[in-house]
Order: sequence, then structure tokens, then C-alpha cells
Amino acid sequence: MFDEIRFNRVERLPKYVFAEVNDIKMSERRAGKDVIDFSMGNPDGDTPEHIREKLIESAQKTKTHGYSTSKGIPKLLKAIADWYERRYDCVLDPETECVATMGSKEGYAHLTYAITNPGDVAVVPDPTYPIHEFSFILAGGNVVKFGIKFDEKYRIDEDHFFENLNRVFMESSPKPKYVLVNFPHNPTTATVTPEFYVKLVAMAKKKRFYIISDIAYGDITFDGYKTPSIMSVPGAKDVAVESFTLSKSYNMAGWRVGFFVGNPKLIGALQKMKSWLDYGMFTPIQVAATVALNGDQQCVRDITDKYNHRQEVLIEAFDRAGWHIEKNEASMFSWAKMPECVEHLGSLEFSKRLLTEAGVAVAPGIGFGEYGEGYVRIALIENDNRIRQAARNIKEFLKQFQSEEKHSEVEGK
Repeated sequence: MFDEIRFNRVERLPKYVFAEVNDIKMSERRAGKDVIDFSMGNPDGDTPEHIREKLIESAQKTKTHGYSTSKGIPKLLKAIADWYERRYDCVLDPETECVATMGSKEGYAHLTYAITNPGDVAVVPDPTYPIHEFSFILAGGNVVKFGIKFDEKYRIDEDHFFENLNRVFMESSPKPKYVLVNFPHNPTTATVTPEFYVKLVAMAKKKRFYIISDIAYGDITFDGYKTPSIMSVPGAKDVAVESFTLSKSYNMAGWRVGFFVGNPKLIGALQKMKSWLDYGMFTPIQVAATVALNGDQQCVRDITDKYNHRQEVLIEAFDRAGWHIEKNEASMFSWAKMPECVEHLGSLEFSKRLLTEAGVAVAPGIGFGEYGEGYVRIALIENDNRIRQAARNIKEFLKQFQSEEKHSEVEGK
């Protein structure tokens, strides 16, 4: 009898590709094997001391232990608005155009749940961070995807992007209601220019759709690149919301603090949904997040410098191992095209074998979508020595495939 009961929403979710790699990783560790783990974007550094001290100070006060405010305490909402004004010259109403969320994932899940009607269409470029796509699917919507193109410096081909977006609007029925963009991009690290958002806002007003922008990695940029925000575009609040998280910039991943800003209709929908579903973050976490946003940003610069240095170490070490990777301009990842000698394996099988045979864990590109195949995502969360050890392991691992290539060449002759 109970076998006939179906859970349709859950059944719309595919098997989580990353779970396969994670299961192998845990099995290897239980067996006592060393795993150099680049698979998850989980910062390895400490949360800056002044932020931790504020958390402790606030937690000592009994009055902070009760239910909090689901949309965020007033001081945090003001800090969010001030952060945007300082950084992007964008004036926001803290009460109607800002909302604090429990990290990005919760924000996307509740936002799409609030604004998606059954059958609504959202456009999500591929590859993508999974929650960007599946938040709409879980909410009963449908997703249309197209592949993104970028150059050797991981800069988006903006003409290609808009050609595909226009094509989707011509071919899709019903017309898309939402377009989601995420730059610096997870997983590819790709970046855009400020003009990209000017064009996107104009298109949204003409074709009547909302834009949801994610700049989670906006702080982590290198070599003079500065992340633009859609909120800097005049009139953006008419058609767009944007999300940010403190997870990466301040090494606060486990604290679960993020926020959305922008269009008051969409922000109001998220605020209302959250008022029904949660009581907000623990108040001391919100107080500490306020200090993070308002305080000295040297800690963010230090964290960014660390990722920049690690990327340079990784590129040099992996190049010696026979795996060439170009340097990007942003994020805490490298988006690495698989070495030619292992392309035939596909990204999932390559990732599994790299883990079991070389003790190196990476995230398979196929887990981020069809257009992620042929790549893996490498999180810069291991120190210099571990990066160099991974490169030595990878060099040995690749030898078997390089030998097979040479053998095939000899036979071919």
C-alpha cells in the first residue's frame, strides 16, 4: 500500500552527482587514506577575530537568545544597504528592499518558492550551481538552459550570451518569467563587464521578465578586476534582485549568513514567505554579520590575496604535472579543462579515479550541467604544500594514460 505513495517534488530531483564523489571520499578516509580535498568550496581559514569576538559578546546577553526577526534585525538590514551604497552607489530601503537569509541556498529556495507559479519558466545558463536550477524545479517551475562561452581568461562571450537569451525568448512557450545570472560564475569562474548588466536590464524591461543575480564571489577578484553589480544600473530595481553571502568573503560558510536586495515586490514576497517558515538567524550571528559588513575590510583583502596566491601555486604545480590551467580573474575556484589524455573518461569517472588512485578530490563538471562536461572544479581550500603534493600525485596518475596514448600512436604507425 505504502509503495504506491509518491513524493512528486522529490522525484523531480536527480541523483546528486557530487554524492558519488563524496561517498568515495569518506570511504577512502575511513580506510585511513589521505585525501587532498579540492571538491567543495568550504573555506579552510578562520573567521576574522573581530567578527568572532562580536558573536561571543552578543551571545553572552540573555536578551539575544529568543526568537529573532525572520527578515533580519534592523541593524543588519541597514548594514546591507550601507554596504551597497558604499560599494555600488546604490541606495536601498533597508525595510522594503533588503532581506537577510540563512546563506544563499535558503534564500534561493524560499525566493523561488514564493514567486514561482506552476509551469513558470526560468532561464538558467549552463553549467550552473545546482540550487540556481533546482530551486525553480522544486517550486513547480520549469527551467530552460543554454551553454555559456568564455575566453581563455574566463571572460564571458557577452554577444553569445545575448544571442542565446534572445533565441530562448523566441522559442519558449510560455515566455520566461525569470532569468538567473551568476557572475563571478560558479563553477566556471567567468566574469562580465558592467555593460553586460546595462544590456540585460534593458532587455528585461523590453521583454518583461525579472532578473535574479548572484554575486556570491564578488569580493574575491584578482589582477585589478572589480565585480560589477546589476544594482548599479539605473532602473535595475524595477526588474532585478541580487544576492550575496558572507560565506566566502569573511570565511563564514558555516554561519549561514547572506542577503537579497532589490525589487521591492520580489523582496516583499521573500520576506513574507520567510515570516511563515522561519524565525530568522540566531541574533548574535546577525550582530556579528553587521560588524563584518561595517568593519575594516582588510580581512577580505587578506582572504582574497590567499586565494590569488593559491591559484598561482596550483597553476604552476599542475602545469609541471602535465595539466595546464589558465588563470582566472575571480572566485575561490579554478575551472580546469581535463587533460587531453583523460578526456575519454568523462568528468565523473575521471574524478572518481583521481580520488581512488591519486588521493585527490575534485568536483566533476557534469555535476553542474551538461555543458560542464570535460571540466572539473578545483576549490582553492588546501595550502601550498598540499597543492604541490596533489600535483605530484596527479603527475604519477596521468602517466598511465600518457603511456596508453604513446602505445596507440606506435600501433597506428
